[in-house]
Amino acid sequence: MNGIARVARLHLVDRFSYTWLVWGVLSFVFVINAAIFAVIPLTQPSGNYTGALVTIYIFMGVIGVQAATKFLPFAFTLGVSRRTYYLGTVLLVLGLCLAYSVVLTALWWLEGQTNGWGLQLNFFRVPWLLDGPWFQVLTTTFALLSLLFLFGLWCGLICRRFALLGTLVFFGALTVVVVGAALIVTWQQAWPRVGDLLVNLNVLGASGLVALVGAVIALGGYGTIRRLTV
Repeated sequence: MNGIARVARLHLVDRFSYTWLVWGVLSFVFVINAAIFAVIPLTQPSGNYTGALVTIYIFMGVIGVQAATKFLPFAFTLGVSRRTYYLGTVLLVLGLCLAYSVVLTALWWLEGQTNGWGLQLNFFRVPWLLDGPWFQVLTTTFALLSLLFLFGLWCGLICRRFALLGTLVFFGALTVVVVGAALIVTWQQAWPRVGDLLVNLNVLGASGLVALVGAVIALGGYGTIRRLTV
């Protein structure tokens, strides 16, 4: 546990990227959206919706990439093992994702209590995805933030281990898998069944699937870092 705590402290040397930058950018985006929707007419009876909340999810992916590249060589010089570095990094950011999810859920609640900040602006409320009981919003937010971070971390590790060519091959293979799955579904004429599955899937069920994908990605990242040379 001492090694994992040391990895966490190492990452938190850059508190700016992990905290102030994330929330500073999100706050700036929120202010811009509030200013825009304050002067344009209401387009939906339930209020105006914006997809700008995606900013924080993108940042989690970027932080994941950074976690695989910025401090990794220095950690190895301190004698930190690959396993310890990976576990320390994942546990730290999962903790941050949980804290961020609590804050976002609180803002989601406050947005509902203030009728969209007095502007009927739905910034933290996303139809179907983040539009249910508070515990559902908290679970979904945590699952999505964690997924984006783990995917960014895996991509960063692949880039460090296999360089640009390996990264291109990885994304090429990922594209082939996705396209291949779509072709198989089309060949089996199964799109109606897929549509029924998605329609009948509730948000908590979708969050469970996201968590499962995140676990697979986490295993992929762990397998990548085990043979990483710096």
